[in-house]
Amino acid sequence: MAFQDILYDRTDGVAWITINRPEVRNAFRARTVDELVAAFRQAWGDRSVGVVVLTGAGDKAFCSGGDQKERGADGYGQGGAGIGMDVASLHSVIRNIPKPVVAMVNGYAIGGGHVLHVLCDLSIAADTAIFGQTGPRVGSVDPGFGTAYLARIIGEKKAREIWYLCRQYSAQEALAMGLVNKVVPAGQLRAEVEQWCRELLEKSPTALKLAKYSFNADTDHIHGITEMGFGALELYYQTPEAQEGRNAFVEKRPPDFRKHVK
Repeated sequence: MAFQDILYDRTDGVAWITINRPEVRNAFRARTVDELVAAFRQAWGDRSVGVVVLTGAGDKAFCSGGDQKERGADGYGQGGAGIGMDVASLHSVIRNIPKPVVAMVNGYAIGGGHVLHVLCDLSIAADTAIFGQTGPRVGSVDPGFGTAYLARIIGEKKAREIWYLCRQYSAQEALAMGLVNKVVPAGQLRAEVEQWCRELLEKSPTALKLAKYSFNADTDHIHGITEMGFGALELYYQTPEAQEGRNAFVEKRPPDFRKHVK
């Protein structure tokens, strides 16, 4: 497919997938998600590709999650997996592609964008990167890998703090909690990621594939939770409570969720 929202480049055994919507801090819409899925599948089928890097255009954001201005009364746009975006397929292809996926976190990794970096095998961050979730603030949630798998990485208490309070964390705080593998000065980020990719390309691709599938096997039950959760999320988006979160974000005001509690 012709890409509009992303960039795809293959160089020296590495597929570079870049969300190219810097004007909205690389927030994704339905088209973006479809293109990301297609790009990962393209890299999957390309025998010359040994590593995939996911990043965002510009120096402000890796990805700020779903574009709230694209979200209507029943989800994002048309088609997809009920909520208007096939996010479950995107999560699945990142986990299941039999090649290491490296998140090059060049700025804000927030909301659904934070989930994307969590799903990547490795995360290298600029010292200017910011991490966090926004779901309960905007009437949304990630009912699968973004919650349960996050807890596996950093522990239940910290994962619940991140989701319940919607705070933002610096790159050094992310490193301390085990959320990223390394933090480097922003100007050195690309070079650092390229070095990690070179090291990965020196390894046996079959061994890396088997290692990845072995790691994934321990948390594959979360896939079932994801499918059930996104079905529930489709219904949740249609409630006044969820719409209040979206409307408050777009109108740049604090949400008032309590009036919808019964």
